[in-house]
Amino acid sequence: MAKLRTADILPVLGFFLALVSASAGLPTLVAVGVLGVMVVSAVHHAEVIAHRVGEPFGTLVLALAVTIIEVGLILTLMQAEPEKTAALARDTVFAAVMVIVNLIMGLCLLVGAARHREQRFQRTGIGAALATLTVLTVVTLVLPNYTSSVPGPRYSTTQLAFVAAVSLLLYATFALVQTVRHRDYFLPEGDDEDEPEIHADPPTAARSWLSLGLLLACLVAVVVLAKNLSPVIAAALAAAGAPAAVLGVIIAALVLSPEGLAAVRAARANRLQTSLNLALGSALATIGLTIPAVAVLSIAGDMPLVLGLDPKSSVLLFLSLIVASQTLANGRTTVLQGVMHLILFAIYLFTTFVP
Repeated sequence: MAKLRTADILPVLGFFLALVSASAGLPTLVAVGVLGVMVVSAVHHAEVIAHRVGEPFGTLVLALAVTIIEVGLILTLMQAEPEKTAALARDTVFAAVMVIVNLIMGLCLLVGAARHREQRFQRTGIGAALATLTVLTVVTLVLPNYTSSVPGPRYSTTQLAFVAAVSLLLYATFALVQTVRHRDYFLPEGDDEDEPEIHADPPTAARSWLSLGLLLACLVAVVVLAKNLSPVIAAALAAAGAPAAVLGVIIAALVLSPEGLAAVRAARANRLQTSLNLALGSALATIGLTIPAVAVLSIAGDMPLVLGLDPKSSVLLFLSLIVASQTLANGRTTVLQGVMHLILFAIYLFTTFVP
C-alpha cells in the first residue's frame, strides 16, 4: 500500500474545492491559489509516473499532462464566450511555442552552459523534433492567412478538419518514433552524477497508480476552476486595457511554468537532452493535440475559430524557428545561444503588450 503524503492530500483537497467552486463559488484569490497548486501537483504526479516508465516516455507523460491542462483551459474559456475567444486557441498555442522555444529553452541553455561551459545532446532526435515543430506551426498558424476558401485568417470547415487530422497524425508519428522506433535518438548519451535523484529507485507500481489517479483529479480540478475564473480574468484584462493576446500568454505561462522549472533543473544537472526533450515535446504536444481538440469543438458547436497569425507574430515565429535550428545544429550549446533566445522572448513579450 502506497503511503500517503502531503503531495497526495493536496490534489484530493483541491478536487473537492473545485467542486465547491462549481456549485457555490470560491473567493477569487482562493480559487487562483487552488488552481496554481493543482497545476504544480499535476506535474509532480506526472513526474512520478515519468520516473516509473523512464526516458523518453517520462518526458512524453509530462508533455501530455501539461497539454491536457492547456486544452481544458482553452475549451472551457471558448465555451464560455465563443465570439470573444475565437482567437484564444491561436494566441495560446503561439504563446506556448514562444515560451517553450525562447524562454524555457533559453533558460536551459543559459543555466546549463553557465555551470558546465558547454553542453551536448543528440542532434538526430532534437533535429527531428524541431523539423516536426516547424511543419506543425506553419500549417496551423501561418497557412490560414494564405488560403482563399473563406475570408480572413481562418480555415473552412473542410480545411480545418483536414489540418486537425494532419496535426494529430504528425504528432502521433513523432511520438511513435520517440518512444518505439528510434527511442535511442532521444536518450541522454550518459548519466550524470550531479543530481542524486536521477539515480533514485523508481516508484512502486502502487505509488505509480496512485499518482495516476491523483493526476486525473488535478486535471479535472484545473478545468473546473478555470471555467469559473474565466469571467474574472476577462474582466481584469478589459479593465487594464490589455490586448486580447495577453490572455493566451497568461494561460501558456500558467501551465508551462512547472514543466519549465523541471527542464531548467535538468539542464543545471547537465542533462540537456532531457531538458530539450521536455521543451520540444511540450511544444509538439501543444500544437498536435490542442489544434485537433479546438477544431472538433469549433466544427461540432459551429463556433468561430481564428488560427492565422498577424504579420508581426509570423515574423517572430519564423525568426524563433530559424534561430532554434541554428542553435541546435551542431549538438553543442553555450551561453550565447541561451541569451539569444531569451532576448527573442523579451521582444515577443514587449510587442504583445505594446503592439
